[in-house]
Amino acid sequence: MTSSNPPKPALYFGQVVIGPPGSGKTIYCRGMQEFLSHLGRKVVVVNLDPANEGLPYPCAVDISELVTLDDVMDGLKLGPNGGLIYSMEYLEANLDWLESKLKHHHDCYFLFDCPGQVELYTHHNSVKNIFAQLSKWNFRLTAVHLVDSHYCADPAKFISVLCTSLSTMLHVELPHVNVLSKMDLIEQYGKLAFSLDFYTEVLDLTYLVEHLSLDPFFKKFHHLNVKLAEVIQDYSLVSFVPLNVQDKESMTQVLRTVDKANGYCFGDQEERNLQAMMSAAVGADFQFSTTLSVQEKYMEATGKTVEDEVMDV
Repeated sequence: MTSSNPPKPALYFGQVVIGPPGSGKTIYCRGMQEFLSHLGRKVVVVNLDPANEGLPYPCAVDISELVTLDDVMDGLKLGPNGGLIYSMEYLEANLDWLESKLKHHHDCYFLFDCPGQVELYTHHNSVKNIFAQLSKWNFRLTAVHLVDSHYCADPAKFISVLCTSLSTMLHVELPHVNVLSKMDLIEQYGKLAFSLDFYTEVLDLTYLVEHLSLDPFFKKFHHLNVKLAEVIQDYSLVSFVPLNVQDKESMTQVLRTVDKANGYCFGDQEERNLQAMMSAAVGADFQFSTTLSVQEKYMEATGKTVEDEVMDV
């Protein structure tokens, strides 16, 4: 008598796109959906933000069918922050609705467009619990945390971003990729104190603390900034991938990092040769503008040379 092994449960790969308001989450989902579609992946976008209106991408599952922020604010007399927290708690209490919607999509790659309230990913547990339930449903997800690159131009804000990113990574408990978005606009935000690699790789933060101490207002907080920098460096977890949604090379770099984080690159759903993937994108007439690297653009805009950047650090 021959015994047959039970079939392996299906795995679903994807990204949960998180980050503060205005960081470009919805634009990222639209760009990543288009990019992946031209690479041959069957992509489904799930909107989990009850405040999203007029979505710019085809949405397969929309939380607005269950709850909307406007209805919560009007019905319960809550503000935007309280309304978002209630909406996520309501979704957590009705996960059977989400499960029934997701079951209609097989052999797909999922993009979850999430709310922009920071507290949901640093203090509150509803979103964390929703992600944990998705994992129980065999979703292998990477948290893609978008941060607006203009924070690099302000040392105090950048230290704050580092702390927020670290707190989010520890609280959400998913494979995590931090992304500096809108890199094509970085030269418009002002002069960077150090080279771009300093911010993406989060190099020795003592240089940043010393630069921050030059400001009379922050000088009195020098000891606090030193301790914050030590916490970030002691964990040694935070780094960033630069992103320009209109640049195919930049999108490829982000996608490759995400695929390594959630294990998609080790699967057998599609050809893993990067050159073949890029050839498929070009063959499909994928509309991305050809741009120089962000670092070169920034150096041209500021008139700096590589030697100048090294001397600055």
